[in-house]
Amino acid sequence: MTPGRPARPDRPVRFTDPARDAAYWARVDAIVDAAPPFSAEQRAVIRSAFHQPEARGAA
Repeated sequence: MTPGRPARPDRPVRFTDPARDAAYWARVDAIVDAAPPFSAEQRAVIRSAFHQPEARGAA
């Protein structure tokens, strides 16, 4: 687990085989860890998408 990342006990089980499921989540974590951080512009676009009246009504 990466320092600073909260534990995820609520993750869904993707595979009934525990080893395969752990390997799946390890790949997901590696992909997320390798991704660059969002730029300020990207964060603004994401925030604006969730603060639209239509998005709040749909939720």
